Amino acid sequence: MSATPYLSLVLACYNEEGLFEESLAEILETLADFRRPWEIVFVDDKSSDRTRELLNSFAQRHPEQQLRVILHGQNQGRGASVSDGFRAARGEIVGYLDIDLEVHCRYIPSLVKAIEKGADVATLRRLYLFRLRALDREILSRGYSWLVRQALGVPLQDTETGYKFFRRARLLPVLDRVRDRGWFWDTEVMVRALRAGLSISEIPGAFVRRFDKKSKVSGLKDAIEYFVKLWRFRRELRREGA
Repeated sequence: MSATPYLSLVLACYNEEGLFEESLAEILETLADFRRPWEIVFVDDKSSDRTRELLNSFAQRHPEQQLRVILHGQNQGRGASVSDGFRAARGEIVGYLDIDLEVHCRYIPSLVKAIEKGADVATLRRLYLFRLRALDREILSRGYSWLVRQALGVPLQDTETGYKFFRRARLLPVLDRVRDRGWFWDTEVMVRALRAGLSISEIPGAFVRRFDKKSKVSGLKDAIEYFVKLWRFRRELRREGA
């Protein structure tokens, strides 16, 4: 752990036993090919399966890699997990992606290079491969993105993508203002980054839904919760503006 990493990748984990090893192998291959000094910060959000065992075992078997493991004592939410990872990270550039790789890790270099070219934030804008079984997810995602633009007056195309990279020094002051600790964290951090004057680059990339795992998103129930949080956030931003 002596060398300071240039890139810190945060992997927020919750019950990832079934896909952990396969996904991690692909992520490590991508990072090795990219040729930047890196570290991975795993944050487990109180998994109930063998995820913690796998994390600790992998870190112990690979002391030559810059791997760190943070274990939550109780479930806190995806936003809290990513935030904890970002605060613990040491890299000049920090980022995270969903470990299920429905958007593949091959896009990591493109987002990092966008920041190296001047952006403060680089995110992956999802392009959906048409699949009838995934049509509901695409409709909800597109509808939510449209509503965010209309309700908050922001030009961003995909605030909810689970694939975001930041210049860490510019992110931390923004992170201190983010209140949501769950899935709405993604929208809040992006909107607050935009309002703080950070430059944002959205890079298109293919989203391919996996049907070999159980989704952590509960369809209509989560959509309603998102909309409620969106309107509350809209009121909060108006109060701040006043």
